Amino acid sequence: MNTEVRIEIAAWLTRLGINSQPTDGLATSILIFACLIIAGIGYFIAHRFVVNVLNVIIRRSSVTWDDIFMRFNVLERLALLVPIAILDLLIPIVLTSHEFASTVIDRLLSSLLVVFILRAIYSALNAADEIADVNHINRRLPVKSFVQLTKLFLFFIGLIVVFSILADQSPIYFFSGLGVATGFVMLVFRDTILGFVAGIQLAANRMVSKGDWIQMDKYAADGAVEDVTLTTVKVRNWDNTITMIPAYALVSDAFKNWRGMSESGGRRIKRSINIDVNSIQFLTDDERIRLGKVNYLKEYLPQIFNEISAANANVSDIDMKVNGRRLTNIGTFRAYLQEYLRRHDKVHKDMTLMVRQLAPTTEGLPIELYIFTNDIRWTYYEAIQADIFDHIFAVLPEFGLRAFQIPTGNDIRSIKQGAE
Repeated sequence: MNTEVRIEIAAWLTRLGINSQPTDGLATSILIFACLIIAGIGYFIAHRFVVNVLNVIIRRSSVTWDDIFMRFNVLERLALLVPIAILDLLIPIVLTSHEFASTVIDRLLSSLLVVFILRAIYSALNAADEIADVNHINRRLPVKSFVQLTKLFLFFIGLIVVFSILADQSPIYFFSGLGVATGFVMLVFRDTILGFVAGIQLAANRMVSKGDWIQMDKYAADGAVEDVTLTTVKVRNWDNTITMIPAYALVSDAFKNWRGMSESGGRRIKRSINIDVNSIQFLTDDERIRLGKVNYLKEYLPQIFNEISAANANVSDIDMKVNGRRLTNIGTFRAYLQEYLRRHDKVHKDMTLMVRQLAPTTEGLPIELYIFTNDIRWTYYEAIQADIFDHIFAVLPEFGLRAFQIPTGNDIRSIKQGAE
């Protein structure tokens, strides 16, 4: 077939007044040019009538994952395989009389075909990673790490196949040489190998995922995980600085993941207010009657007063304050806080809600609030916490209590001036 085509081309050139033989370089050049035209036509058909039609179908489809494949030009890169495959098939036939040139071009085109196949697969992998990110699969699995590992694996496979094509050797020959280079590979790709192993552990145990808030003081990391790659975890700290943590460090070292707080829907407030011990006292009858008008104490005070009266019924010398049970301003204050928080619309009612008294210190008697807000967003959480403690400080005088505060220079100066 090749010979007949060359004879026809030589006859056509002779009719044009060009003296040519079937084996001349001019006939070969014309055949190569014809192959290029055929390859171009093949690419035009693949791109215009296949890729464009598929893109129109993709745009009109209701699903979104195929749009991502279109955005990463997966089909366009697959279309590029058509002209390369056509040239790889036709050029060796055209150059049958030029054995060396045919061999070189055939190997180069075969190698180029492998490279373009890898490029298409890489685009598909990037699209798959984007799809996993859009569907929040990256929050459960380190998809990007697996994509990067697959790319690395395909790179080495492609490199070996290209070398085997250029050297005209079986790929098994090059694969057998990998055993000798294992030590070198382990040394060069130490972080990659450790990162991959760590990535599997992180995924299997769901230790960290994209979007998690993690805190790792060793690396000065305190923020949201932006990316989990094969070797590193990218954390954007709350001050907008970026911290890169080796993936294997998250397995070997301790870190705090706030995902549990985010998923629970409640964020803890664990803060104390120190009460001046000198302000703690028994409630008088007038104070009890006055505080009985407080809405949050209208149920508590009559109930506890009846209990105390029943308990003191058989106590002698009840006029002595140390005999029997009595209401205190600090106990009534704790009961008020408990009811105030129980009715607060920003406090999570299904989680621990406790107002407790801690051991006294040199800075007074700590009354600790251990509660959870029902809004975990940082700014809203801080606002809720501030509002609660604003209210607490404001109502302390109503119970005859004072917050403890270490004397300032102005306090000492006022005491000194009063003494003079």
